[in-house]
Amino acid sequence: MSDQFAIDSHKLIYHPERVTQLLEAGEDWEKYKTLYPIYVEISPVGACNHRCTFCAVDYIGYQTRTLDHALLAERLAEMGRLGVKSVMYAGEGEPMLHKKINEIVKATHDAGIDSAFTTNGTALNQKFIEQSLQYTSWIKVSLNAGSPETYAQIHRTKAEDFDRVLSNIEKAVAYKKAQGLETTIGVQSILLPENRNEMVDLARRCREIGADYLVVKPYSQHNFSETRIYEKLNYDNWIDLGEQLAAEETEDFTVIFRHNTMKRYSEAQEAGYQTCYSTPAMWAYVMADGSLYSCSAYLLDERFSLGNLNEASFQQIWEGEKRKENFRFVRHELDISECRKNCRMDAINRYLYKLMDRGHRIPHVNFI
Repeated sequence: MSDQFAIDSHKLIYHPERVTQLLEAGEDWEKYKTLYPIYVEISPVGACNHRCTFCAVDYIGYQTRTLDHALLAERLAEMGRLGVKSVMYAGEGEPMLHKKINEIVKATHDAGIDSAFTTNGTALNQKFIEQSLQYTSWIKVSLNAGSPETYAQIHRTKAEDFDRVLSNIEKAVAYKKAQGLETTIGVQSILLPENRNEMVDLARRCREIGADYLVVKPYSQHNFSETRIYEKLNYDNWIDLGEQLAAEETEDFTVIFRHNTMKRYSEAQEAGYQTCYSTPAMWAYVMADGSLYSCSAYLLDERFSLGNLNEASFQQIWEGEKRKENFRFVRHELDISECRKNCRMDAINRYLYKLMDRGHRIPHVNFI
């Protein structure tokens, strides 16, 4: 089973200049403050048309608020100049519900920043396909079942959305092929007790409609989430599902069964690293109200709130006092055991910890 997109790993190794900047900064804030994120997650809207049973950000409340697209375009241009390389549109709401989403994608492209989407796919309409697919690096559709009935149960929506989403993906694939676009179109599913027996069927459906890949990943409990029904999930007895899914692969379709992440789910996180070196350095998160956070696992936590893009420029916030305070806090006070297990920066933190913490480097590193 291949993972050509390094989804079950990380891609920080392709940014040695940013890693070097982190290493050279050390504890020096004056050097550290100009270390800008490679990757930013942005939530264009707070509202969502689904209420998935596993939703990590249910505690935010699916509020009906949107980022102003004109102001966001200004901030994106600034981010591009400062070194931000990619933006994933996702967040506490469904990103494609933003009425100006196509203008936002174009502004991201014009800023020299790569765009991507994590979406439930219901609003992946023809207008988006024709106007924005050409500017989008990848789209990952959250599709968490292999049948309409289970889909409706998990996404807490109407069953007909299942076929609607599959049709939207199929149309996007057809347009991509007709126009010779390089956009990667994939599907992601969180492995749950309700859908574990439908993953093979889902893989077949994804292959039939022309998706590039299916990712099957473990659930991760968010510390602030209201939902707790999957908190005790254990994947030790589900790992063999990867072999069944591998049989569905073809030359044009890949199944990425995140067995490494599943195995880490049952490990003590302290065994991997004790300090989060990726925050507040390699990534950032923008909420639908413009709030800028250094970590998406701590939204609404004032310790990680850096400022608001409606009130200040990205540079002013990023080099400001609140990020300085967050830098000191994460380095010296944050208890990693309190963090979300298998967070988005987990693999990156494991890599950086070996570089940054000399006491935990492997012996004889000069013998390459």
